[in-house]
Amino acid sequence: MSLRFLTAGESHGKGCLAFVEGLPKGLTIEKDWIDRQLRRRQSGYGRSGRQNIEQDQVEVLSGVRGGRTIEAPLCLWVGNRDDSIERMPELTRPRPGHADFSGCLRHGDHDVRANLERASARETASRVAAGAVCQLLLRALGCEVLGHVVRIGDVASGLAAGAALHRVDLAVVRDHVEASEVGVLDAALVAPMKAAIDQAKADRDTLGGVVEVVSTGVPPGLGTFAQWDRRLDGRLAQALMSIQAFKAVEIGAGVAVGRLRGSQVHDAILPDGAAGVQRPTNRAGGLEGGVSNGEPLVLRATKKPIATLRRPLDSVDLASGEAAAAAFERSDVCAVPAASVIAEAMVAIVLAEASLDLFGGASLDDFVARGQAHAARAAAIRGGSESP
Repeated sequence: MSLRFLTAGESHGKGCLAFVEGLPKGLTIEKDWIDRQLRRRQSGYGRSGRQNIEQDQVEVLSGVRGGRTIEAPLCLWVGNRDDSIERMPELTRPRPGHADFSGCLRHGDHDVRANLERASARETASRVAAGAVCQLLLRALGCEVLGHVVRIGDVASGLAAGAALHRVDLAVVRDHVEASEVGVLDAALVAPMKAAIDQAKADRDTLGGVVEVVSTGVPPGLGTFAQWDRRLDGRLAQALMSIQAFKAVEIGAGVAVGRLRGSQVHDAILPDGAAGVQRPTNRAGGLEGGVSNGEPLVLRATKKPIATLRRPLDSVDLASGEAAAAAFERSDVCAVPAASVIAEAMVAIVLAEASLDLFGGASLDDFVARGQAHAARAAAIRGGSESP
């Protein structure tokens, strides 16, 4: 069994839809959990007034009976309060950095509005809803996924990649991250990050940053080294790069490995008595050869500053061909905290898909039993005495 995931909806259309196919029968769909994730996506210092209009809540349209999946396509709906797509003004001055102009080149017309409505990050409400469901599936295997902010503009955490989250209960840490206005674990970063956002707003500018997603309890053996398009590292990188405005992805030590020697990069494999094989470091970020290795999965992704500026960049009026300032649509100053939630959702979707690829099962009980059997075999290979 494999997982398929599609979204539909426009920024100012009737709403956002997520279609998830391939879930086993018997998974309890916790609406409160999905809504909690949707609220996280809407929160964060530096968001626009749109978030005061929309109060995102999920409605499950199909695929459940008695609150549990029935191995039928799951359809999730998040309605828009601002559904003014048919009344929105036409735009002729494309915004640099958006899909406004590239979409016109693709379609051979000047319909900027149609491009921006679907290209908008409003679509990510669908992704977060689907990702929340996939997190429920992963929890049945003991796997947790959490995204948090490590940089906004020039203000960054001094912690090494994933160091704060590798060996802790992510369910506990989640409360601290959610309580932060900027989605950080280190409370000392809140004030300087808010100050940076305030300064960008005063300058009529925007800010980007870096988010990190850490996954613990990831089953070893997800992905494969046999084919390029099924490698787990490639699938995760593509999923994160597909998020609007994301421009770079790192796994583990990331770009730093290009400056180091091999002896400084690779993680030794050591015996450790009753605990079996242990890894003293996790520079690989939980992935070796396109396959998860049982260590915490650590990924970071860089989000560019939002391209809609209150101080518009130079553009062209497509109606006249004359130079003009780019159009301005209601927008955020900074959406990095929200981006961490979206990144969390995309990682969860990929890990759920890879877990279903490896374990299968028509029912949740089958899926979990196969996962547990796999974990027992992995424990035997490690030589440890721990139970799966």
